[in-house]
Amino acid sequence: MAVESLQPHVAVLPSPGLGHLIPLLEFAKRLVLNHGVHVSFLVITTNEASAAKNNLLRSLPHGLDVVDLPPVDVSAVTSDDMPVVTRLHAIVEESLSKSLKSVLTELCNPNALVIDLFCTQAFEICSQLSIPTYSFVTTSVHFFAFITYLPTLDREVQGEFVDLPEPIKIPGCPPVRPEDLLDQVRNRKIDEYKFFLLHVSRLPLAAGIFLNSWENLEFVPLKAIREHSFYLQIPTPPIYPIGPLIKEDEPLSASDEECLAWLDKQPPDSVLFAVPGSGGTLTAEQVTEMAWGLEQSKQRFIWVVRMPSDASASATFFNVGSDVNDPKAYLPEGFLQRTRAQGAGMVVPSWAPQVHILRHPSTGGFLSHCGWNSTLESICHGVPMIAWPLYAEQRMNAAMLTAEETGVAVKPEIEPGKKVIGREEIERVVRLVMEGEEGKVMRRRVQELKESASRELGDGGSSSDSLASFIKKCKH
Repeated sequence: MAVESLQPHVAVLPSPGLGHLIPLLEFAKRLVLNHGVHVSFLVITTNEASAAKNNLLRSLPHGLDVVDLPPVDVSAVTSDDMPVVTRLHAIVEESLSKSLKSVLTELCNPNALVIDLFCTQAFEICSQLSIPTYSFVTTSVHFFAFITYLPTLDREVQGEFVDLPEPIKIPGCPPVRPEDLLDQVRNRKIDEYKFFLLHVSRLPLAAGIFLNSWENLEFVPLKAIREHSFYLQIPTPPIYPIGPLIKEDEPLSASDEECLAWLDKQPPDSVLFAVPGSGGTLTAEQVTEMAWGLEQSKQRFIWVVRMPSDASASATFFNVGSDVNDPKAYLPEGFLQRTRAQGAGMVVPSWAPQVHILRHPSTGGFLSHCGWNSTLESICHGVPMIAWPLYAEQRMNAAMLTAEETGVAVKPEIEPGKKVIGREEIERVVRLVMEGEEGKVMRRRVQELKESASRELGDGGSSSDSLASFIKKCKH
């Protein structure tokens, strides 16, 4: 028998948006490089450009093949005022209903298909082809526990979840405050909620669930999912905690090199990296307060700025890296000249090489939107955080990171009656992380988590073993 035929073939299918593409691509690379699996990486394409996505899919290892699904005409299936999940659902529905079955058949029915939360249409298609389908959860285990519980909440709770008088108790896990609930479950009357509920209610159909986390970071929710009667009676599919899977590298442009050359000249742990995430933008008023807060803190910084958007906090989700952006047009007058003259900070329009900056010894803090990918990158590089959640499940992540058990982040507070976080509060939290005693405690804690992550991913570590058990299943 030829050795080639023993090589498992796995197809991986992320929904659009970098937050989903990045971890599934890292997962695919690990299957290829560490386990000799052949991977077909299926990409839902549209007629909208995303420069950042195109960069990610260049120079991939041998054995990882990108398969573009036929493009979806976005304007035909969506409208500008659609919320993120409704839009995602429409694009994915259109793409998969037209092409997934024929593509999988052309690939000779892979041993398994791995999808993310918003591609659950694949369960039905794959059951017709007898292909086991696994779900990859791109968020925390705590969030997975919450969405597993959501169909029950939907049946048992009348009215809106956000109006509940006390935190929502999730079986075996820390409760979630109504104000920290993700946007998609804040209004149960709209389509976005219905589509979100539809996708999460299909999770029990998975042959298994990959979780991008590890024992030391999320021991409590992992234990709950394995042992609590609620999850056992669903029954929840077998779970595979395989994290942390983070982006290991990225191509550098000339402006990226300039940014890193500036970092090289700064003392260790002295620079705050401030970035509102791949899809997030701030209002004009908040951008102004951020500029003054950073300047008044007297700390070194690299700040990734995007055009203020007073319409939506997730304005750049679908076309990240494609915006035209001139910071002079919206930053306070003189801010760029003053910070440049003092050598205190760098303002970078739109995009910065996050992996390289977080890994750099001069970086000492990360003002982050708390998306799960950025959170894992920060922890894996031992950098404490200022939690600045904007949308999706980021408020839940921020609550977890600032909680005493985790203790790797601080969250600025908005004054009562105000719409934005003020400059004094920004100055306070920046100084606290960069030079305060609390910052030192957070730095020690994040260092411990960094070391535990490294252990779990190494030979004999639980994340490494978990992935190996999936490969074994594919071979049989």
